[in-house]
Parts: sequence; structure tokens; C-alpha cells
Amino acid sequence: MVVVTGAAQGIGRELARQFAAAGAVAVVADLDFAKAEAVVKEIHEAGGTGLAVQVDVADESSTEAMVDTIVERWGRVDVLINNASVFASIEKGPFDQIPLSQWEKVLKVNVTGTYLCVRAVAAHMREAGFGRIINVSSDAVTRGTVNYLHYVTSKAAVIGMTNSLARELGGYGITVNCVRPGSVATEVERTVNPTVEVRERAAALQCIPRGMVPTDLVGIMFFLATPASAFITGQTIACDGGYTHSS
Repeated sequence: MVVVTGAAQGIGRELARQFAAAGAVAVVADLDFAKAEAVVKEIHEAGGTGLAVQVDVADESSTEAMVDTIVERWGRVDVLINNASVFASIEKGPFDQIPLSQWEKVLKVNVTGTYLCVRAVAAHMREAGFGRIINVSSDAVTRGTVNYLHYVTSKAAVIGMTNSLARELGGYGITVNCVRPGSVATEVERTVNPTVEVRERAAALQCIPRGMVPTDLVGIMFFLATPASAFITGQTIACDGGYTHSS
């Protein structure tokens, strides 16, 4: 049982599809229920098992209702991938010109949303004595991307949260790790984020000089979700084609 938030499109959609193809029950959790159902239809047509659940990750009651629905249907939550975030619609600009409303929205979804989803599944994972929590950060954190302070701050907070949660939950057989992707090309329309030219320049600086796509994240997600990674926790792993080299 793998729960992927923000799975109606982009990276989350591909992760849900690939986990289902590998034999897992994939929960496609997203605010856009119609799109989530469309992804589940794709999963079913490919012979997999999926469930669409509407969730607002920034709302406490919504995340709790999501987990209640899953547990009622399937009896457990094995893996949580905190993929949902505000990104494509973010307006970039100097830090002192970011509207406070946008600052608060980004942190509420990207940070509080991650926290609330972990809190909602934690009791069930503790009871089972097993759990895999995988948070998603960004290589923008290590690069200190300019004019993007709200997003960078939110994704840096996710790394700190991962470190602390790993210590709090490790004694229950629950691992908490973080994946730090590079710039991933998806079908999601981005009006203010990197253009094709910017992506091409970034790819040229990678050790693997090609554009990153959602399937590039599947291997590391599979590894962190399985017993093979049972002794790995509190880690942030870069998956960016070698754009960055720091830990």
C-alpha cells in the first residue's frame, strides 16, 4: 500500500503508475479528484490496483480523512510519499517583494502539508511496526536559487523535518528519508518556472547531460520503499544527474 500525494499529475502520477505496475496498491491522493480518478483509470487499464482519494494536504481534517478512507478500505498504510507541493504557480521575485500571502501559502502546503500527512499515518505505522516515509525536497536548496526564497525555504524545511522524524520514528520500524530531485520535465504547465532553454543549460552542467524525467525518480523511490533500505533513515538523497555533489 503506497500513498502518493500530489499524484494526479507530474512526478506523482508517474510514481503511482510505476508502483502499481510493480504490484503495489497505489493510492492517488490529490486535491483534484477528477484528475486523480483519471490516473487510477490508467492504473486499472494497465492491470494494476489503485484508489483515488481527494485530499487537501494543508488541512488537518482532510489528511486524517484520507488515511481513514485508506485504512477502512485496505487495513494499513505501508508507504507515504509526500510529493504534493506548490511549485508550478509560484511567482519568482526578490525576497523582500514576495507577497506575504504567497509566502504563507507555499509554506502551508509544502511544509505543513508534509507534516500533517506524516502525522496522519504515524499511528497506523507504529501499530504495524513498519513504515516507509519518503519526503520530496529539491536541488534548489543546495543551489540557493535566487528569487525563489519561499520555495527554497519550504524545501529546506522538509530536509530538517526528515532528520528529526527519523529519530522519533526509528524505534517503531519506520524509516524517514528524503529525495532531492533536480529539474524534472513533466506535463504540468509552468507559467513562471524554467523555460526549455534554462533546462538545457542545467542539463549541460550535470554529470549525465540530459533532461530529467519523472521515471528517473522511480528507482530511488522503489529502493526507499522496500525492506532493502531497512537500515537507511534520516538521509537526503540527490537524484539530479550529478548537478550537485554535496550531501
